[in-house]
Amino acid sequence: MKTESIKIAIGFTAICLLWGSTWLVIKIGLGPLTPLFSAGFRFTVASVFIFALMKFRKISVQTDSVSIKLYIILALFSYVIPFGLVYWAEQFIESGLTSVLFAVFPFFVIIFSRLAIPGESVGVYKVLGVTLGFTGILFIFAENLSFDIEKDFWGSLAVFGSGVMQAAVAVAIKKFGKHLNPLSMNLVPVFAAGIILVGISFLFEDSSTWQFNSIAIFSILYLAIFGTLFTFTTYYWLLKRMNVVILSLSAFITPIVALVLGWFVLNEKLSFQAMLGSSLVLIGILFANFRGLLNYYKERFNRNKND
Repeated sequence: MKTESIKIAIGFTAICLLWGSTWLVIKIGLGPLTPLFSAGFRFTVASVFIFALMKFRKISVQTDSVSIKLYIILALFSYVIPFGLVYWAEQFIESGLTSVLFAVFPFFVIIFSRLAIPGESVGVYKVLGVTLGFTGILFIFAENLSFDIEKDFWGSLAVFGSGVMQAAVAVAIKKFGKHLNPLSMNLVPVFAAGIILVGISFLFEDSSTWQFNSIAIFSILYLAIFGTLFTFTTYYWLLKRMNVVILSLSAFITPIVALVLGWFVLNEKLSFQAMLGSSLVLIGILFANFRGLLNYYKERFNRNKND
């Protein structure tokens, strides 16, 4: 039990750090490649690595009726539509506004959990933690946060819709996907999403602008291996073992990681307000985990007392 708790902590930390780094790598990769092609090619390459890993570990694709339905839901509503919306929206709205709008994800995880999984614990501490975390995100990006309803409306709606879709899918996987192997759960939707997005990009994007230089190759390989293969497989593994609301709080940590990397790699400004907002996010995560931490230390205290 203790070993699994350590694995869960490592897995959660890893997906937060890696997903936080993907914002920077996506930004770099959108120079030589167009948005939909970049996303689609990333998923296509990732599916090759996932398939190779499954072959090596002798894991077969699960093909029962529930799994196939989940593959379709994941492909469309966790990859094709949400990623397509976010990649498209980032051409029109600032990354700070994107981060704030996508931070609705944990709120909708709470709502959908209450509706779909009555046994899933969603108490006052989790709601307070999510609220504090969202407030922290607002603090982080408040200085550069502006909204022009004429210019930003559709892009903002696209990111908001992406967050809502991802929340619904996370709860659906939590409820119906317990039997699925994380790699099998990743392979089929990622491959389907890659093919669909690449196909759409050929129809609607200018392929003559694509440049397969070292920056493009690095971006695709990093996002395929670390931003898709490792992170999504780990995320699906964690979904079976963690409260879905707690897991959704990774959406609050990734902007902090992106902010620190932007400061470290691109010499972007890291203000006191951003640091204050980051502190609020971390406090919110502690609040959301408060009951679990309290029970943990109670168990330790009772165990030491009995010894």
